[in-house]
Amino acid sequence: MTTIERRKFLRGIGALMALPAFECFGAPKPLQGPVAGRTASGAPLRTAFIYKPNGVNLATWEIAEAGKEYQMSPILEGLSEFRQDIQIIKGLEQKAGWGQKDGGGDHARANATFLTGVRAYKTAGADIKVGISVDQIMANAVADQTRFASLELGTESVRRSGVCDSGYSCAYQFNLSWRSETQPMAPEANPRLVFERLFGVGQGEQRKANLERAKIRQRSLLDFVMADAKQMHGQLGRNDQQKLDEYLSGVREIERRIQNMEKFGLPPDPGIPAPQGIPDDYEEHLRLMFDMIYLAFVTDSTRVVSYLQSHDGNNRTMPEIGITQGHHTISHHQGSQAELDKLTKIDQFYVKQFAYFLKKLKSAKDSDGKTLLDNSMILWGSGLGDPDRHQHDKLPIVVAGRGGGRLNPGSHVVLADQKTPLNNLHLRLLREMTGKEIAFADATAPLADV
Repeated sequence: MTTIERRKFLRGIGALMALPAFECFGAPKPLQGPVAGRTASGAPLRTAFIYKPNGVNLATWEIAEAGKEYQMSPILEGLSEFRQDIQIIKGLEQKAGWGQKDGGGDHARANATFLTGVRAYKTAGADIKVGISVDQIMANAVADQTRFASLELGTESVRRSGVCDSGYSCAYQFNLSWRSETQPMAPEANPRLVFERLFGVGQGEQRKANLERAKIRQRSLLDFVMADAKQMHGQLGRNDQQKLDEYLSGVREIERRIQNMEKFGLPPDPGIPAPQGIPDDYEEHLRLMFDMIYLAFVTDSTRVVSYLQSHDGNNRTMPEIGITQGHHTISHHQGSQAELDKLTKIDQFYVKQFAYFLKKLKSAKDSDGKTLLDNSMILWGSGLGDPDRHQHDKLPIVVAGRGGGRLNPGSHVVLADQKTPLNNLHLRLLREMTGKEIAFADATAPLADV
């Protein structure tokens, strides 16, 4: 994407930010009790999970003081203007990520376990197995409220097979979200395709016409596929039946999407052109994907998003910030101060992109007069603490937003148990999003400190 094209797109985004979300529907009615996917005011409750690769330099990440009166660390300084909107949590561990009897493969496990909380079955074959991820449990709970149950985003081409990390399938390392134990939700890396999924192909009225035609074609194709599959199912062996069932679950998701489109009608015209595609500049790419999350939230197209900014173990160079070595190589710093300084610079770069997203959410008014950030729960973090030692504790985790009044930001939260399961945090977010007390992975209780 050229600079001019990107500026034109972002100017359009800025125009949207000046308007309240869902203005035409008026103020929402307050609710009498917890309702999945909604705040107490009746406004939409949104959740996003954002993954940063390769851990952090803990020496420049960690904060000395607990509570509200704390000094931002060098890495987190980029979030200073949002200190009343965020909470930095110290003491979380993802136990399923450790090697134990499976040995190497910490990067694959970091990605696979971050949202599932389940130990990935070590295989390079087709028999992958981990667990349903927290975002998909949420998506299932609110699937009838928006056109899309969830969105899965990334910045890299997805690898579905092959060996990526010490005997682990690439499916573990290149996916953050899992529909079931064996089915990853592949992230989309092209911002144009995300935009067209949300709003259709073309411009203005043409988008609506194209969406209508696509809906009719998809409905006809689905009828054919389902009829053919029923006939085929009885002729297959058990393993092939399982594969067919997995395929059909994806087909049913498309059918649900069509039903929701019929229920909610066509999406609002965003009034801006689609992005041209994947830009060469990595920072632009990261920000365009954040733009897509913002558009999805502000138009209430979905309330659940996962964003794999880059997979763990990624060895990307970042010449934009003067880093010519690979990120993964630098992360194995072996205590070298020169390498640690470079790692800090990379960590600050990712924090800067997160701040860009928070600013967009905080600048937009929601239907109840609050900001989109007020009515959101945004988890940003990594599946590794110190990447040199492949630690799955001391995880760098930030939670932004107030969850419609259900979260209490503004503090550096230091947990009494420095081995508290990350899944306890997931369980807390699940409770707030679904309105129910449910079990998740090895969580012992919803994290009460946030």
